[in-house]
Amino acid sequence: MQFGKGCHLHLIDGSAFIFRAYHALPPLTRKSDGLPIGAVAGFCNMLFKFVEDAKGDDAPTHVAVIFDHSGKTFRNDLYDKYKANRPPAPEDLKPQFPLTRDATRAFNIPCIEIENFEADDIIATLARQAREAGGRVSIISSDKDLMQLVGGGVEMIDPMKVKRIDSEGVEEKFGVGPERVVDVQALAGDSVDNVPGAPGIGIKTAALLINEYGDLETLLERAEEIKQPKRRQALIDNADLIRISKQLVKLDQGMELDFTLDDLEAREAEADTLLGFLAEMELRTLSKRVADQMGVEAPTISDAPAAADVAMPDAVPFDADAYEWVKDRAALDAWIDRIYARGYVAVDTETTGLNEMRAGLVGISLSVEPGEACYIPLTHLAEAGDDLFASDKLADGQMDFDEALAALKPMLEDASILKIGQNMKYDAKIFARHGITVAPIDDTMLMSYAMHAGLHNHGMDLLSERYLEHTPIPIKPLLGSGKSAITFDKVKVDDAVKYAAEDADITLRLWQTLKPQMHQKQVTTVYETLERPLVPVLARMEMAGIKVDRDTLSRMSNAFSQKMAGLEAEIHELAGETFNVGSPKQLGEILYDKMGIEGGKKGKTGAYSTGADVLEDLATEHELPARVLDWRQLSKLKSTYTDALQEHIHPDTGRVHTSYSIAGASTGRLASTDPNLQNIPVRTEEGRRIREAFVAEDGKVLVSLDYSQIELRILAHIAGIDALKQAFKDGQDIHAMTASEMFDVPMEDMTPEIRRQAKAINFGVIYGISGFGLARNLRIPRKDAQDFIDRYFERFPGIRAYMDDTVKFAKENGYVQTLFGRKINTPEINAKGPHAGFSKRAAINAPIQGTAADVIRRAMIRMDDAIADLPAKMLLQVHDELIFEVEEGAVDQTIERARDIMEGAAMPAVKIDVPLVVDAGQGANWAEAH
Repeated sequence: MQFGKGCHLHLIDGSAFIFRAYHALPPLTRKSDGLPIGAVAGFCNMLFKFVEDAKGDDAPTHVAVIFDHSGKTFRNDLYDKYKANRPPAPEDLKPQFPLTRDATRAFNIPCIEIENFEADDIIATLARQAREAGGRVSIISSDKDLMQLVGGGVEMIDPMKVKRIDSEGVEEKFGVGPERVVDVQALAGDSVDNVPGAPGIGIKTAALLINEYGDLETLLERAEEIKQPKRRQALIDNADLIRISKQLVKLDQGMELDFTLDDLEAREAEADTLLGFLAEMELRTLSKRVADQMGVEAPTISDAPAAADVAMPDAVPFDADAYEWVKDRAALDAWIDRIYARGYVAVDTETTGLNEMRAGLVGISLSVEPGEACYIPLTHLAEAGDDLFASDKLADGQMDFDEALAALKPMLEDASILKIGQNMKYDAKIFARHGITVAPIDDTMLMSYAMHAGLHNHGMDLLSERYLEHTPIPIKPLLGSGKSAITFDKVKVDDAVKYAAEDADITLRLWQTLKPQMHQKQVTTVYETLERPLVPVLARMEMAGIKVDRDTLSRMSNAFSQKMAGLEAEIHELAGETFNVGSPKQLGEILYDKMGIEGGKKGKTGAYSTGADVLEDLATEHELPARVLDWRQLSKLKSTYTDALQEHIHPDTGRVHTSYSIAGASTGRLASTDPNLQNIPVRTEEGRRIREAFVAEDGKVLVSLDYSQIELRILAHIAGIDALKQAFKDGQDIHAMTASEMFDVPMEDMTPEIRRQAKAINFGVIYGISGFGLARNLRIPRKDAQDFIDRYFERFPGIRAYMDDTVKFAKENGYVQTLFGRKINTPEINAKGPHAGFSKRAAINAPIQGTAADVIRRAMIRMDDAIADLPAKMLLQVHDELIFEVEEGAVDQTIERARDIMEGAAMPAVKIDVPLVVDAGQGANWAEAH
């Protein structure tokens, strides 16, 4: 049907549907495999309601569901802080995004998302096209940003309130008509999307100003006339930001689309397709409703959970009032006796903060049976009038701190008693600071991680809702938020008992639920050899910390400031005028408008792009962008490292104590936080110098041991590349060998440039690099880069076969595996569109990166015993590198033992066909050692 007069286009804001569905419903998982489907269920119900309601005169002749595309948009080029404060999507929501696209197609509705553009821009363009063709448009959304489109045959429908929004409704919302909504939004800004606007001006004030002056430009030009001083100065001082804000909020109605309105013709869903999808999602109720509406038989969906998702082991209800407040030694001894009789106990600590090296211990909770738990308060403060805590007086009903720990210490250290925790590393460090070594342990967070890495996060609240169908008592009402927030020692003890004891109760029930599932999921070996034994190793490393020289950091910060000032002066001289070097907009105007440099590209908003990739290209021919890149690099080093690291130096130890996340990356890679020591740059001289501030204590040196090209070696083994395997066995220069193989250049005639190209391809292939990506890295034409990649696969055909086989396995099984059996789930492997490429590359890389991560984990777990009798401590793990602090006389012995452990870490579980080689270095600081 050709779109024209009399046609009615419905445009559904799919992204809004998803988030509304996710937050409106409790967590829901597919029983057969535990896949989160709450958002999918809500989304399908909303689509079905839309189809049911769109009848009669309101029935669409054309329809589409529009989604936001993941990643940056043209607005980020205009203003790099745009949407910078938005938190990432919840882990259990991420795998549901592609499923909502599948759901849309199952309903036989066109599903649209376009790279670099937001859903609102697509909706705006389609609405304009439909209006110009003489048709009507209904936008199914409550998003205020879309209200600028209303009028002239375009309306909005709030899907929850079933409320129509016309021009009058827009004026009721904004105080202006649709044609001036953008002006009002530009003035008011938007904290959610990080649109700056004018400080102190809200929607009402903005509407008053626009109504008085007619439009934004007139207002800004006549800002001096405004009587209110603050309002006047806000407009004068922020005029440029306000104009940028207008470009950010104004929707692009002129996108080039590779489809037409005719392609969006409304069609009935096909029963087999739709009911098949609903059955796959195990949505029983909706399947019945759809089947009844279509007049067909509903599919049969089993109510039984899969064997791997056993039911909750206990029917004991949660009762916070039943938990015990332990006030004296007799009550505590009775609990300790119960623990010894049972042989295990769930343990949890309450503290004054999240930093284990600084937080004070407030209380301890224990549980040995579902529904039975206690809390031992230790340092809660007494109230001192008006609900304030003006003194250090302790609340009544608490045991003596030292007496309680002395009573618990034998049990917590007893090898016959299993201590169960959720994120046990935290609690172990709290106890260790008080002289208690907790062992042996089990960790419910790591059990979940071993089974479901890549599917969802592994926090206790989510696990409780998913496996126990119980929402834990929230912490926020107890502690408050913002400036009025308190620490846990100021929580009333009777409230603390309910909250803290419940944590132990939940942890015990999770352990009873998850422990048998690990065997069924075939991850017991991974948990027992790679996850659980790493906890005490990391706890000791984190507590040891690494010494950082504050004076060195301070000198570097000062030097960076001086150098930045010099660069600014140089940049201003090259530009012929002063400007804000940190402003992308001003920089673009200098480069392209004033200096006349060719090749400037404007985004949809009219601002020039001045990202790092653009400046790097310009820097090969022009001095000013090269200096700006130098300035940006120094600015980041100063703010992120030399300034920030000083704040992380512990006042008592003089050392920095990072924290490692075991259950973060799905591949098994550890993540370093507070501070992040894994992202300190090493490719620049200034970046390498930061490592000079990490020093050894007097009489000691730092020792670095680093795996050499471990991921390439693992690729050679997994993909069975005989040429690469032989080169590694022979100790050849692998990059020169690759270049010789690919380009038919004898080794003796190898040039640095050819070797550099081969190195880029070697490492790029591991990450599934595209011709475009390689072209950018090597600064060569894209065709040449693609030719290199094609030639590489011709020379080493096993790599292409490995890639194809890995993707096929992932699609069939929903996960890939490392050589050690770690399962890395790939929930988006069947995604469509641009994201499909990323999902495939991630699946291809995961067995390689994951195996490398497993190897270094195995090395770390064995290292403590290997160097136990030496004056040496393992301090840091940074990617493929381990850092030790060693007494000067024991360096050679430490290197020898540590190298043996690292090079043999894969054995005996896995025999890798190529040798693992470890490079070693030593020095007074990290820079020298590396």
